[in-house]
Amino acid sequence: MLGPELWENQTWMLHHDNAPAHVLLLIRSYLAKHQTSVVPHSPYSPDLVPADFFLFSKLKTTLKRQNFQTIEEIQENTIRELHIITESAFQEAFQQWKKQWEWCIASTGDYVEGDGA
Repeated sequence: MLGPELWENQTWMLHHDNAPAHVLLLIRSYLAKHQTSVVPHSPYSPDLVPADFFLFSKLKTTLKRQNFQTIEEIQENTIRELHIITESAFQEAFQQWKKQWEWCIASTGDYVEGDGA
């Protein structure tokens, strides 16, 4: 299980996609300053990003068809939905993420159709 001790002893790694906002010099400088290890991400691989294959779909399912009047309302509802997701669901997503990385490594980065099974 991941916990604060990993942050304290700097043994955790960050994995994010190649979105422009994530590769800005400001972000890279911050991560370097705090000696944060970043797991490289293959280009065009949304199936390797837990937010894409797990988190966003959960949030979109629960928040769609709702009308929000303010940014604060969106934030409050999103945070509420994030708190509803169980720890075991996050752990399952992490296991799926590892499995998908293994598929990517086994295929030497080539495109894989379907779930890799």
